Amino acid sequence: DGEIITASAKEHQDLFWGLRGGGGNFGIVSSFRFALHPIGPEILSGLVIHPISEAKTLLSFYREFAANAPDDVAVWVVMRKAPPLPFLPPEWHGKEVLVFACACSGDILKGEEALKPLRRFGKPIVDVVGPHPYVGWQAALDPLLTPGFRNYWKSHDFNELTDAFIEAVIDAASKLPCAHSEIAIAQVGGAISRVGPDATAYRDRNVKFIMNVHGRWESAAEDEECMAWCRGIYDATTPFSTGGVYVNFLTDEEEGRVKDAYGQSYERLVALKRKYDPTNLFSMNQNIKPD
Repeated sequence: DGEIITASAKEHQDLFWGLRGGGGNFGIVSSFRFALHPIGPEILSGLVIHPISEAKTLLSFYREFAANAPDDVAVWVVMRKAPPLPFLPPEWHGKEVLVFACACSGDILKGEEALKPLRRFGKPIVDVVGPHPYVGWQAALDPLLTPGFRNYWKSHDFNELTDAFIEAVIDAASKLPCAHSEIAIAQVGGAISRVGPDATAYRDRNVKFIMNVHGRWESAAEDEECMAWCRGIYDATTPFSTGGVYVNFLTDEEEGRVKDAYGQSYERLVALKRKYDPTNLFSMNQNIKPD
């Protein structure tokens, strides 16, 4: 109704809980205060790129590495056709690769030590991990996400990367439909998992990995092939998932998965929606319906 209110640990505590995970379902946040953590300005970050032919060995190593990594080290996996990056040998442009995207938010020397096993494993095509401005690393993927392309995403949460899961994603990576589509595996856990499950509306904090199948292509003529590829990976990996999903990776057609995205918080969020937005004014989102 346009009323301005403050949500905090002392005022409108229920709304404060819901906004942290429930997103734009409850109103417009016009200003906020947040706690900063000192970082950078340079962090150890960059890419280690391997041939996709070594994916089975690499992913088996990666799941052990991720399980033992310190909190300030995060490594994500991307499987795609190599873009024409200036530091990548031209003969690899357009070839299928597996990329380790590495970021260490703490001390650079300690980060180098922590990443040493990963960087020494196998025979990478290129390793461009080094000190980079933090804000530069944040924007590193922007050139691959320029406006105007067609997008279709499918996603799952996982507690482990089983051998069967690894086989499924390797099979899918061997059938990439175009130069822009990719499979990304995000490492989570760490400090995320040490916040109480009821502290915020954010979903299952015990999840260890998030897979996002990022279908991305240029023309409507490719729609059927690219969307079928995304759905195929989703179906093939469903048996190994937790059943949950990260809400920001849902697409318009997946309204039925909103409950999966919020898990045990969902019914509480419905009650909150009924209280603060009973007419569902805020509905242009992954919608929590008041009824």
